Amino acid sequence: MEVNDALIDKLANLARLKIEDSERESVKTDLQKMIQFVEKLNELDTTGVEPLLHVSNNVNILRADEVKDNISRNQGLKNAPMHDEQFFKVPKVIKK
Repeated sequence: MEVNDALIDKLANLARLKIEDSERESVKTDLQKMIQFVEKLNELDTTGVEPLLHVSNNVNILRADEVKDNISRNQGLKNAPMHDEQFFKVPKVIKK
């Protein structure tokens, strides 16, 4: 793949980047190196290698749900700086 000014401009537009003229040669060189690296990977023989869908063979390794003691409403509101009988009160953040 050829890296030219048109490709740099297109990628900069898609990525919403502003590439200065002084940086253009450096970006072009770096992009060419990245493309060469990916093309180097294409030389590997991958026949018989199945696609990797997940890093691990484990499925749903989540802990079991357990019912635990919970605190009462009064205990939960005890240390709140502002509250009424049922809810926490917070300062108003949206002004009309």
